[in-house]
Amino acid sequence: MARPYLGLISGTSVDTVDAVVASFGPEPAAARVVYAHGHPIPPRLRRDLLEVAAKERTTLARIARLDVEVGHLFADAALAAIRGGGFDRADIAAVGSHGQTVRHDPDGRWPSTTQIGDPNVIAQRTGITTVADFRRRDIAAGGQGAPLAPVFHQAVMSHPSLGRAIVNLGGIANVSLLDPADSRGSVPLGFDCGPANGLLDAWARRHLDAPLDQDGHWAARGVVHGPLLERMLADPYFSRPAPKSTGRSYFDEGWIDRQTRSVEEPVAPADVQRTLCELCAATVAESIETYGPETVEVYLCGGGVHNRTLVERLSAGLAPRTVLRTDALGIPADSVEAAAFAWLAKRTIEGVPGNLPSVTGASEAVVLGGVYPGRVRSDRPGDGSG
Repeated sequence: MARPYLGLISGTSVDTVDAVVASFGPEPAAARVVYAHGHPIPPRLRRDLLEVAAKERTTLARIARLDVEVGHLFADAALAAIRGGGFDRADIAAVGSHGQTVRHDPDGRWPSTTQIGDPNVIAQRTGITTVADFRRRDIAAGGQGAPLAPVFHQAVMSHPSLGRAIVNLGGIANVSLLDPADSRGSVPLGFDCGPANGLLDAWARRHLDAPLDQDGHWAARGVVHGPLLERMLADPYFSRPAPKSTGRSYFDEGWIDRQTRSVEEPVAPADVQRTLCELCAATVAESIETYGPETVEVYLCGGGVHNRTLVERLSAGLAPRTVLRTDALGIPADSVEAAAFAWLAKRTIEGVPGNLPSVTGASEAVVLGGVYPGRVRSDRPGDGSG
């Protein structure tokens, strides 16, 4: 049996590091999550990362320190997943580390994206070859550098004859529109629809003194504020054609404040939260209707699947399409993104392109990331390595 890969990611919500050990068979659809671990991010580090991501200016010293600190955090997550799953380090073919995004500006004069979490630290501490820095090669090829998961979605989640959409409800909501597996002459499309948990969590932190709106209960107590929703939907990002991508540096707390100030009357905090849920649901539904009208089935993944209010509004907006979690396809909703980067690491090690130009807008398909060699060793007693 081929050795599994380990994927690591901390999304724009900066809530946990997701570590997933996944196996991939000879057939693309033979992907299986063998073990999943959610590794907590210490509150102080989370505050630092959110602050750095929200500010246009910071210091080189701070970024350098956080790069190494996040590298150790990711190494801790990888080692915890290996131990928790009962693996030996020598069992893992490679680690695919997305890192923590602190800046994403693919449309600037000098297009760029920055993910921290020093892969040298991960490779050294785990002893496992580590693949990282996936996004910048796509940007170098003229792409957005995001989203990268659609190529994985297409390979392992497409249907032989039906159009499907995979919606990731992370800090940002993104959609993958999957061609039927037996289609000819067409290519999948994927892009960032707009904000999701990033703004919902930020508003909850401000008004509930909590990391998130648990299960969407607070939003459920509010009502949609029509003029505010209209102002939000008028943001130019939503009318931009795909391919496109965005991040916390655009959709931040300041963005919410500017929208609320633009309406004549004060808006209750719970109503803002409810309106943010409606914004996410409306932009996802509109994206699928515009770019994938033939979509029959929609599968949700990411942390937003636990927000009942958001999922209810999405289901209503996407009706009569079937809306389920990706668990129904064999990959747990909380593990899809990390599994994607385990799979992308495999592609890189094999020298196979990992981007989709139809998704990112790159000029060509390219091999993604850099490879940081590990060293062969085993945790099994008596093998003489260490």
